[in-house]
Amino acid sequence: MTLALGTKLGPYEIVAPLGAGGMGEVYRAKDTRLERTVAIKILPAQFSSDPVRKQRFEREAKTISSLNHPHICVLYDVGSQDGVDYLVMECVEGETLAKRLEKGSLPLDQVVKFGAQIADALGTAHRSGVVHRDLKPGNIMLTATGAKLLDFGLAKPAVLLATAVTLSAATQNSPVTEQGTIVGTFQYMSPEQVEGKEVDARSDIFSLGAVLYEMLTGRRAFEGKSQLSVASAILEKEPALISTVKPMTPPTLERVVKICLAKDPEDRWQTGREVKRELHWVAEASQQVPAKAWPVKNARGMLAAVAVLAVVAVTLGVVHIGERLPEAAVVRTFIPPPDKTTFNFNVNTSGNVAVSPDGRRLAFSATSTGGKHQIWVRSLDALAAQPLAGTEGAEKPFWSPDSRYLGFFADGKLKKIDISGGPPVTLCDAPFGRGGTWNRDGVIVFSPDDRSLHRVSASGGVSTPVTKLDVARRETSHPWPWFLPDGRHFLYLAAEGIFGGLGAGGSIRIGSIDAKEESKVVVEASSNAVYAQGYLLYLRESTLMAQPFDCKRLVTSGDAVPVAEQVQHNPGILLGVFSVSENGLLAYQAGAEGSRLVWFDRSGKQVSTLGDPGIINRLHLSPNRKSVAISSLDPATRNSDIWLYDVTRGLRTRFTFDPAAENEAIWSPDGRSIAFNSNRKGHSDIYQKASSGEGAEELLYADNLDKAPTSWSPDGKFLLYYSSGDPKTGQDIWVLPLTGERKPFAFVRTNSNEIHAQFSPDGHWIAYQSDEIYVAPFPGPEGAPVSKRQISTGGGAQARWRRDGKEIFYIAQDNRLMAAEVSIKGATLEIGAVRPLFGPLSTGAGYQYDVSADGQRFLAVVALEQPAADSLTLVQNWKVGLKK
Repeated sequence: MTLALGTKLGPYEIVAPLGAGGMGEVYRAKDTRLERTVAIKILPAQFSSDPVRKQRFEREAKTISSLNHPHICVLYDVGSQDGVDYLVMECVEGETLAKRLEKGSLPLDQVVKFGAQIADALGTAHRSGVVHRDLKPGNIMLTATGAKLLDFGLAKPAVLLATAVTLSAATQNSPVTEQGTIVGTFQYMSPEQVEGKEVDARSDIFSLGAVLYEMLTGRRAFEGKSQLSVASAILEKEPALISTVKPMTPPTLERVVKICLAKDPEDRWQTGREVKRELHWVAEASQQVPAKAWPVKNARGMLAAVAVLAVVAVTLGVVHIGERLPEAAVVRTFIPPPDKTTFNFNVNTSGNVAVSPDGRRLAFSATSTGGKHQIWVRSLDALAAQPLAGTEGAEKPFWSPDSRYLGFFADGKLKKIDISGGPPVTLCDAPFGRGGTWNRDGVIVFSPDDRSLHRVSASGGVSTPVTKLDVARRETSHPWPWFLPDGRHFLYLAAEGIFGGLGAGGSIRIGSIDAKEESKVVVEASSNAVYAQGYLLYLRESTLMAQPFDCKRLVTSGDAVPVAEQVQHNPGILLGVFSVSENGLLAYQAGAEGSRLVWFDRSGKQVSTLGDPGIINRLHLSPNRKSVAISSLDPATRNSDIWLYDVTRGLRTRFTFDPAAENEAIWSPDGRSIAFNSNRKGHSDIYQKASSGEGAEELLYADNLDKAPTSWSPDGKFLLYYSSGDPKTGQDIWVLPLTGERKPFAFVRTNSNEIHAQFSPDGHWIAYQSDEIYVAPFPGPEGAPVSKRQISTGGGAQARWRRDGKEIFYIAQDNRLMAAEVSIKGATLEIGAVRPLFGPLSTGAGYQYDVSADGQRFLAVVALEQPAADSLTLVQNWKVGLKK
């Protein structure tokens, strides 16, 4: 029945409805005698119509009302009026655990805290002879003072356990008190409840285990399509290991839950007090270093264990053999990648290693031998890293300030995930993420699209710009933000020139989340920068430098000094592989710059190499596939030039000699000329020169924006290029006619970035990269092709055609090379199956691979394997080394 507002039940006046369910309706009411707010629960009619049940209910209610515990909802009174039976209870403000679980699993500290409170409440009730019988998330209220148990120990409607048909058709809530009948909610019942046997306190312990399991994992311990299948699972099956769902769960906590869920009551914890004690022990142990290492199976694991334990020991100032290290000790250790995986730091989309602010964990991207690409988390008090479920294809992780969450980029979105488990949460759009940072006020600053930085709430929403590209400085992108301690200002890289080009310059600048405060240059650099313990850390070539920095005045205050040499640097995205925590733990990957050209077949098997190693970026095969043009960086001068390789003999010759930077060499269809860009006039313009190297260079087109040529039409009349630096539209694809006035016109110019355009072999179509790989007819309408066809799904880069036009290749979001079948019939284009070939491949600002005429072999730029590059170096007390 529904009560009207103002209705009186004895001295209680109904104020507002609070909710309704199978066990009755609940109202907020006013106790007119004591002037306090209470909750009134109207009981189902079964209680009034069954004298035996009503008598038992009243007897149990008296017992429950005597319970006095801070985490048990107090039962004040029991009454009956005009055939309406009701309970008067404490009015508890908050949300039920069931409602909270709709958002996903709970953080570990909350699971332990609330679990101990519930266990303590159960212990008190059990010692008073009261068994709850229906412990579930819906009967647990989360309040400002902790967890509160509701509906404690009351008799419920019965469903006889007569047949399997009865069990299958039973409603979700079907508890009773008589022996031989079901009492409780199916998903949280103990085996003895399912069998209709007499229950005791240990049945509540089983239900508590099911609740703890769901709090930890975000999923129920026992599930099924019907009540029969759920009951069968409770009686016969074990739930999935928590560690497989929530890798960061402490083994001690998993043990507590496992014992709660033992099928035999004799094998469970026997009292709520025991569970409370164990949970308190878990909480205390999580703050301590393990007394001894677990056994390892191989030398690599043993080395990792010793290394990690050494770092933790130094963090606490104590080593395991009982000796105290000198306070001024610098300790270096090594962390290998997870078994059967490789780090992705030299792949442009994966991003950096990220040390948690508290210095207790590392987050990084790694790829398994099967090609699965995801984020892993390595706790420094554990012997192995664990993959984060839900982060497949994710990249560029960064930490929340409390070290509980990771932000990352995936599927063209900025997302976050609780490292203790639960699904990722999408925050906003980010088509081409280039790093993020998170302050203590819940603001995230990130690079969504290779252009200006944006801010967004850590709860999600629409992002807004906080930086603006400085066209006068030829800025093309603002990647890799890092918050300073005040939470208002942040460091970022202001990249200049074609983003990621070899020899590209830039500066570290300081911005503000207010977006009104003018940014300022801190230091010239061409990589990311971070701040910790009074220093800026950034790369100068491949050396990691530390420079004193005044956070109040926002200026450097001394000379930069080296911290580590030969630090891995990805010039394609201007990113150094290093990170630092607030308490002084530094992580970096060693390895000098270097790459080489490698031939692969369609299965990814390495067929051969071409030429000598060097600092190579961008490559384009000649039309006859006998030569390849590359961009190569001179490590001494940091200047980029174009070189030509003879594919058959492996000999290379220098093609450009100007002291400016030259990149992106594109062959004419007859192979007699090469177009390239050069910044010799202060911005990257397009030149051409005879491929033989003879004769003078000719300026094809110049304006005040940076440009990179990408494809020459088969008839030799047009050149495709993309420009960078337009503050309104970013990167756009243009067509440069090579006859007449040579006045370029836009092919694709939208608010999204468009790059890497390629003519089809017949010259009637253009494949290009935006948020996906698209194909549009040429010439088509100027500005934005209305008849474009989408090739990729989930992102793609560096599209290339097979010479016969029957396939388009591109690099997918997970860095695998893909092949899409294409059929051109006159003015129509049909897209067939899209298949993965192999990977990972690099995805820099320019083309990192090319394809043979028959589409059976691929020439790719591959980073050199450095002796120490298969591990991460951890440095504790890195500042001490600066004094030496």
